[in-house]
Amino acid sequence: MSDTDELRTYLQNHPKTLSALFGLMVLLTQVGPVAAGNNGGISGP
Repeated sequence: MSDTDELRTYLQNHPKTLSALFGLMVLLTQVGPVAAGNNGGISGP
């Protein structure tokens, strides 16, 4: 059995862990661009 199969089996047996990982990934995809663009200056008129 490979590591992928073990992880898949674990997540099938623990759906709350799967939903927590999904929520974390959504949060990270939203925070990443904000953190990357934090140093940019605003050029005004």
